[in-house]
Formats: sequence, C-alpha cells, structure tokens
Amino acid sequence: MQTALHTVSYAGVWPGQARLDLPEVIRRAGKLGYDAVMIMAKRPHLSVLDTSPDTLAALRGVLEESGVSVGCLAGYTNFTADATHPDIPLVEMQVAYVTELARLAQALGGSILRLFTGYQDPALTLDQTRERCVTALRECARRAADYGCTLAVQNHHDFACHYEALYNLLVEIDEPNCRAAFDAWTPTLHGDDLATAAAKLAPLTVWTTCADYLYRPRFVYRPQLVNYDPQTPAVQAVPMGEGLVDYEAFLGTLREGGYDGYVAYEMCSPLQGGGSLENLDHCAAQFLEYLQDRV
Repeated sequence: MQTALHTVSYAGVWPGQARLDLPEVIRRAGKLGYDAVMIMAKRPHLSVLDTSPDTLAALRGVLEESGVSVGCLAGYTNFTADATHPDIPLVEMQVAYVTELARLAQALGGSILRLFTGYQDPALTLDQTRERCVTALRECARRAADYGCTLAVQNHHDFACHYEALYNLLVEIDEPNCRAAFDAWTPTLHGDDLATAAAKLAPLTVWTTCADYLYRPRFVYRPQLVNYDPQTPAVQAVPMGEGLVDYEAFLGTLREGGYDGYVAYEMCSPLQGGGSLENLDHCAAQFLEYLQDRV
C-alpha cells in the first residue's frame, strides 16, 4: 500500500487550522515522506473555476519536483441537495462538476475521484433518495470513464453510510468504474465489527482515508434536579494510534481481501493539540510512523 496526504489537512477549513495553498501542501507532503496527495477539489485548493492550462502545468511541475503523485481528487457532492426546489438542476450541476474533475484528474496524472452520496432531506422518501444517488453516480461514472477515471464513493453522507448499504448501492449502480472509498471511522461510530465490514467491502474498495478519534462525553446541567442529562458524545480527532479506531484490524482485513491501494490521512476536523503548522506536521508524520509496520 502507498500513502497519501489529504490536502484538506492544511486548508484552514476548521477554526484555528493553518491554511496553506495547494503547491505548499504538495511540497510539504513530499518533505514528510508521502507517496501522493489527495487533493481537495474546491477552494482554496483545486477549484474547477480557478484552474487553467497554466495552473495545471505549474502543479505538474510542483508534483514532479516534490516526488509526489496525485492519488485522488476529492470531490464534494450532495445529490439530494435542496429537494424542495426540483426546478433547479442541482444534480446536473454536480454531474458537470464531476465531469470537469475527471478532466483535471487526467491532466494531473490521476485516475480516482472521491465522491459523496447525499444527506437526508425530509422532502425525499428513502426510495427517492436512492433513485437520485444511483442515477447521478451512474451518470458520473460513465462520464468519468471517458477520462480513464474511477469513482470512489465514500461512506460519509447519510445515504449508504452503513457498509451493507454502501455495498448494495455499488451493486445497484453496476458500473465497473464506480467503487468504494471505504473508511474505518464510520463503521466504528456505528458500532459495527471493523473486520466484518472490511471483509465485505474489500473487493470493491479503491481508496481509504484514515483519521483517529476519541469520544468526548457531553452533558446538560439541570439545576432543578441538581444533576446532568447525557447528550450525544462529541467526537474529536486525535493523533493516529491514540484513538478508538482499530486500524490494525481494518487495514489488515482490507489487505487480506486484496486491497493494495492508497492509505490516505486527513485532518479535516478540530484536532487535539490545535491547528498550528507544528501540530499538523506532527500528526502527519506520526501517521507515517504508525503505518510503517502495519501495511
């Protein structure tokens, strides 16, 4: 397996997180020892609105100088968005966005596009949600195939986030270049057995992204009772190997199931220790150390 650093880790997307431009993140990935980058395909990194032949040529130069390849472009889709206004062609807009990402990936030497399904919208039934996601992802896959690209659908958004549902979704789409970006944190938070989940999805997985987390208990004080009401725990990112996700079982089972692709690392939510460059670099380096004897 090869390693990739998700550029969102240095994009300033959460409060206090340091922000670097895309070329600097690529250079940093190379200096840290990563094989590839997973590029955030939106501002402030790689936006379809800001990318010209000149910027692509400059990025190819930075990649070559840094000894880093493009493992994946991380697209941001929500095919169930704003279902109460069907007159606005939001699904078509997103398919156009994904098609453009496929063109950019080809130009940068990449071939994998990470996509999401959709968040739950009260205006849609479950069957309508499924139909939207299946239809949109199927069209995205067919258009991406023209550029030699494979879709990697991440178990992130509400629809098909459970591993069984993701498996069923990919089978229903039934396109050879529509596969899974299967991550361990979601089944962990669902309470599923990671080895069982990984064994199920391994044959369909083309990408996986890692981050480790700990529960942070939450309570609301009720003075009239002189007591506390428990709330849903928060989840906080911590350095790799210090959290609750059993990556040895997960990655080991993926490997046994035939997976030999990239293992990416991301810092996309508030991280224990803060968002300084020093802490981000420390966690990015610790991820590589953690993987040395495990992949």
